Amino acid sequence: MKTATEKAAPRPGPDPDGSVLVDPAWLAGHLNDPDVRVIEVDVSPAAYDDWHIDGAVLWNIYSDLKDAGYRTVGTAALERLVERSGIGPHSTVVFYGYAPALGLWLMKLYGHPDVRILDCSRDTWRAGGHPWSTDTGALPAGGYRPGSEDRRIRAGQVAVHDAIGQPGATLVDVRSAAEYRGSASGPPAAWNQVAAPVTCRRLSISPSMASTTPMGRSAPLRSCAASSRRLSSAATLS
Repeated sequence: MKTATEKAAPRPGPDPDGSVLVDPAWLAGHLNDPDVRVIEVDVSPAAYDDWHIDGAVLWNIYSDLKDAGYRTVGTAALERLVERSGIGPHSTVVFYGYAPALGLWLMKLYGHPDVRILDCSRDTWRAGGHPWSTDTGALPAGGYRPGSEDRRIRAGQVAVHDAIGQPGATLVDVRSAAEYRGSASGPPAAWNQVAAPVTCRRLSISPSMASTTPMGRSAPLRSCAASSRRLSSAATLS
């Protein structure tokens, strides 16, 4: 086992400015806090199995967060995932990895109050000397059940169709440039739905694979109007 440890620090309450970004130094100091749960989100276990943040649990996009039709999983599946991840009603859940925003959005969709994204990449975390491990020991399962789905932050096909061309509505396509142009296919069934959903301030589609900047910091979550594109007319929404 490859691992490292750091002394835990007192845990403050939620940020007064409501930021969803967590500083790596803060997380490093709270890895032993029983109210903090760290989740790596990726498309395969390869990177996680090689090494991961000490105590982190893997959420595999294809086996945990998407169903056979590439739609986000429903309430029962998310409840099982939350239970095996040791998440409780008062947990601060910190996501990192390839697609942390997808995990954050799902937890927000079901009403979890304290969900964050680590403000650095995996490599930046390790290069900074923060704790990492290859230990995949299971966390104690809990009995916490998230709330019901908040449909105010999910837009269906009709809502998206009706928003096209409307003032104040911004649609964002977060696939690759090739997929946006229609010159490449995305994941299974990507052409039958909004493949990598995002949350907009005025119109919510569903959440995306979160990105990092060239310096390894997480791109801030902001209004979709700040960096929008029109939804590709080639995509057929389910």
